[in-house]
Order: sequence, then C-alpha cells, then structure tokens
Amino acid sequence: MFKGRTLITLAVTGGLLASLAACAPAGTSGGTGGEAGGTDCNVGIAMPTRSLERWINDGEGLKSKLEGDGCTVDLQYADNKTDQQISQIQNQVAGGAKVLVVAAIDGETLGPVLEDAAGQGVTVIAYDRLINGTEAVDYYATFDNYKVGTLQGKFIEEQLGLADGAGPFNLEPFAGSPDDNNAGFFFQGAWDVLQPYVESGQLVIPSGKLSATNDDWKSIGILGWGSDDAQAEMDNRLQSFYTGGQKVQVVLSPNDSLALGIEQSLLSAGYAPGADWPIITGQDADKANVQAILNDQQSMTVWKDTRELGDQVQAMVQSIVAGETPETNDDTTYDNGVKVVPAYLLDPQVVVKDDVESVLIDSGFLKASDVGL
Repeated sequence: MFKGRTLITLAVTGGLLASLAACAPAGTSGGTGGEAGGTDCNVGIAMPTRSLERWINDGEGLKSKLEGDGCTVDLQYADNKTDQQISQIQNQVAGGAKVLVVAAIDGETLGPVLEDAAGQGVTVIAYDRLINGTEAVDYYATFDNYKVGTLQGKFIEEQLGLADGAGPFNLEPFAGSPDDNNAGFFFQGAWDVLQPYVESGQLVIPSGKLSATNDDWKSIGILGWGSDDAQAEMDNRLQSFYTGGQKVQVVLSPNDSLALGIEQSLLSAGYAPGADWPIITGQDADKANVQAILNDQQSMTVWKDTRELGDQVQAMVQSIVAGETPETNDDTTYDNGVKVVPAYLLDPQVVVKDDVESVLIDSGFLKASDVGL
C-alpha cells in the first residue's frame, strides 16, 4: 500500500466545503427518498462502533447533514463485529439504499456484500477507511493518513532535537489495528521519519518492539484500537524491559484511544506528569485526550476535523443523486488491490496545549466545558 507515496498537502476550508455542498443539488424533501436527478437519495451509513467517540460524532453528524438535504438515512453501528456490519449493509440495500457510506471494520472482508449491492445499482463511498480487494467501491473520502503519521513523527523529531544529533532516547512504538487499512498509513508516515534515528542509535527501543518492514507494523498493532489492550501492552513492556531504572522517554501512539491506555499504564507504574513524563502522540482530539493534553499527560493530538469530512461526503452524495461525478483530488494513491479508488483527501493538523482554545474551542469542535475550561 506504500508504493510511490506522494504527500498531497491540501488546504480545505469550511467555506469551500460549504460552497461545494451548496452547489450540488439537494436530495428530496421530507426524507421520503424520492428521485432527484440520477438516483434516489436513500443512504445507508455503516459505522464500525460506538466504542470510540469519533465514530459517534461522524455517524450522527453525517446523518444530520443528509437528512437536512431531505435524504432517507439509515445509520448503523456494528460493535466492531464484521459479520454484524455485513448483515447491516445487506439490510440497508434491501431497504432501498442507493448510496452506501461505509467505514469498514475489516477492509478485506466486505467485497462480496458490496458486489451484491453494486449489482443492484448501489454506489459505494468508503468513509475514512479504504475497502480492499473489490471493484465495488466507487469513491473514497478520507484525510491524508500518511501525513497524520508524518506529523506525529516530525513532532517527535522536533521535540527531541533529533535532527540536531540529540539522543539516545528510549522509544516505545505502537501501531493501530492490523485490520484497519489506515493504520498502515499512519505508521508508515511516522516510521519514515523515525526509522533513520533508530538506525543511528538516537532512538533506542528497549522492548525490541520495532517495525523492520512496511508490513511488520502489524506485529505491534493493537487489534480494535482498544485502550485496555494498549494499557496491557504498555504494562508488559514496562514490567519486562524497564526494571533497571530505565525510563520511557517517548511513545509513538497512533491515536487517542491507544494513548489513553498508555497514559494510564504510565501513571500506574509511578510516572508523574512533569520533566520525566514521556512525549506521547495521539490523533482525533477526543475529549478525554484534550483534557490529558491540558494536564500535561499527552503531548499532542493530530486533529482531523471530521465535520469537514462529513461535508465532503455530503457533497459526494449530492453529486451521485444528481447523476454527476463526485469531485476527487487523488486518483493515484489508493490502490485497493483490484483498482485505484478515486479519493478526496482532507488535511490534518497538529494540536498542542497552547492550541486547544484557539483551534478546538473557538472552531466549535469542542465546548470549553467538555475539557474543563
């Protein structure tokens, strides 16, 4: 998946997305799924789980946008169970869905059910996670996931002064769920920055949990992105490899859910926020993690404004309903093993403690009361 990856830096503003949405024809009124141009505005949204805050926000936000256009919308969450997601998609198609928006639990297993849907004239948009191994995925809307990892790696590089020769520092790298296609992009983006410093000895990995190749990241992946599993893994590393007074100085965590577990493990092991607390990365700007950032227990999070992703998918649905081709800006990167899926990439950004109010609160993404401000 990492062949010839070219970073695409893209400035997408809320105004641009709003104008795209405004220009595309709306769906039907009254949520009755009537005809508007090319097809019925009857949409099935398949989300992976309610166990992560971001998926609740994504699903409910997109449902509200599409219902505002008059679309009929069926939003389902699958409790991180692939069979359940397949059954939900089958039911959505049987219920008349003409567009499917799918955030896959396992990007490798949905081919047959989506091929059945395609045979009934359904258009499929992969939402944030690429669906692999099938022709039956028409479009992909996501953030620049390789850049997410690059931002995490660059943050570590800059905070430690690695480019200036500083080190050695003890690093513990984590990766995301092995069945999530995005997890590979996150890790590769970070590892392309950090691996040279591992090879030079500036970053040392006492646990030996490192990725030697692009595919090797799965060996340190946390299935299902579980906080408890990340905590257990960090507990094991601390108990097994840090018994001689060594301290962890930096942890590469690909998202906020894993970061929470890692932070709890460190607290239980006697680490205290301050000079000896490790640099810890994250992603998603979840409320609990923003509080952790404010409490000096997490160094940063990569924020992906999922409202913008919802706006872009809304514009895609409107174009499909009108019988038009949705706008994409990357038609070369996302090869799912069968086809290159036309994609629209949005740009993520780093948020640190000093940015919380100006970036997350002032934009309306979070309320001050959500994070104790």
